[in-house]
Amino acid sequence: MTILTVASTPFPGQRPGTSGLRKKVTVFRQVGYLENFVQSVFDTLGDCSGKTLVLGGDGRFHNRAAVHTILRMAAAHGFAKTLVGQGGILSTPAVSCVIRKHGALGGIVLSASHNPGGPDGDFGIKYNIGNGGPAPEQVTEAIYRHTESITRYRISDGADVNLNRLGADRIEQMQVEVIDPVSDYAGLMQDLFDFDAIRALFAGGFRMCFDGMGAVSGPYATTILEGMLGAPAGSVINGVPLEDFGGHHPDPNPVNAAELIALMAGADAPDFGAASDGDGDRNMIVGRRFDVTPSDSLAILAANAGVAPGYRAGLKGIARSMPTSRAADRVAAALGVPCYETPTGWKFFGTLLDAGKATLCGEESYGTGSDHIREKDGLWAVLFWLNLLAATGKPVRQLVEEHWARFGRNYYSRHDYEAIDSAAANALMAALRERLAGLAGQTLGAYTVDFADDFAYTDPVDGAVSTQQGVRVVMRDGSRVVFRLSGTGTDGATLRVYLERYEADPAQHHLPTQQALAGLVAVAEQLAGIAARTGRASPSVIT
Repeated sequence: MTILTVASTPFPGQRPGTSGLRKKVTVFRQVGYLENFVQSVFDTLGDCSGKTLVLGGDGRFHNRAAVHTILRMAAAHGFAKTLVGQGGILSTPAVSCVIRKHGALGGIVLSASHNPGGPDGDFGIKYNIGNGGPAPEQVTEAIYRHTESITRYRISDGADVNLNRLGADRIEQMQVEVIDPVSDYAGLMQDLFDFDAIRALFAGGFRMCFDGMGAVSGPYATTILEGMLGAPAGSVINGVPLEDFGGHHPDPNPVNAAELIALMAGADAPDFGAASDGDGDRNMIVGRRFDVTPSDSLAILAANAGVAPGYRAGLKGIARSMPTSRAADRVAAALGVPCYETPTGWKFFGTLLDAGKATLCGEESYGTGSDHIREKDGLWAVLFWLNLLAATGKPVRQLVEEHWARFGRNYYSRHDYEAIDSAAANALMAALRERLAGLAGQTLGAYTVDFADDFAYTDPVDGAVSTQQGVRVVMRDGSRVVFRLSGTGTDGATLRVYLERYEADPAQHHLPTQQALAGLVAVAEQLAGIAARTGRASPSVIT
């Protein structure tokens, strides 16, 4: 085997977004494109000699080819060992788990998360640091700067290892250990949750459906739910990871998980439904004819955390992204613990978790997690709900309605305008920012503006400052409209509009969500002129 130095030139636009670098597969398949980015990661890390790297992805198209390339590049940079999931598979939560358990320098995750897969779909790559979480902005910016001036990359010409066979292989002096992608993660889940109680729940006739959406969480759910916990065979559907996700758009929401939603609305619906996304870090929770919003899910798990053995010591704090509803804030106040409001992006929770300031974290985009790893974790949330259902003996709807009766209901929705013209989207946001200073005190429909700003965040642990994290307009009654451009798409721009209205009166807790928020929808249009600026009369997706 020989270590080669290959001349290269920069590709434009390799700045990592909210969760790494995401582009179309056709972009990543350009000669040298992936290599340039990986080389920039290794250049940023410095001396990798004697270190351990974790590597895996969600199994989407181009995953295996990328794994082989990265293994040969890691060998050329002196890593002593790389732990890679069998078949090139590791969910994003599992990558974080394996990094932390084995003391790795970090890990490379190959995924575009909830974005579509296949030859014409999306691909992505991100680097996770030694705590198991996404690289912070100072690291991703350093990687980006390297991509702008790169002149060469280093790679071994060694043969590809057999990813299907568990065990050790070697490239150059680097040991390649192909590991069971599920075992370390499953062991961690068994430590956190009352598996005996959940087994008893299933033994008593409880039925559930977990929709893997043709993505990476299927093997994890099959092993843990059906294998370890005794859920009936067939409880996991779409459980085999496929390069195109079987045609699914693996974004677990009521629109894309239509098969699960229809099943849960049927006459013979199971007791509990759930789904996860492309790389296994998101979750959707469904009861019989009843969807649970991610914001409510975070708040309910926080309010009932003591049912799970791993959280019986109590919560140190709760953290949520700014656009996520403030339902969790009310739980934190009741518990007497802090609630932190961060920008969107799981990396912002990392410092809080490492410093012991927060235990549970969540984002409105179907992401929930805790200090057990440094990523959001889809199956973890499902197991937490199962533990809660086993401990209380109550159905999903009753648990949610009892929570609303105690804390009030935060009506909440997100309206996505996908693949709009980037220039038009940026102009819309710029126009909103220009209006902010004069909005306080204005009457908009039935609401009076309390304050309006462009959210900025100073990390309470390391002092890092992040600006322009979303325009928020907050009303005197606590209602909110938030505007933000997403950093996870690959086609044009995605404008996200978040709408929230708090209702304390239990008699008003059962309105249809969009009806309850209709006044704020009109306010959002009045403020931003979405239809005129984007040419879209309605959102692409409402969740």
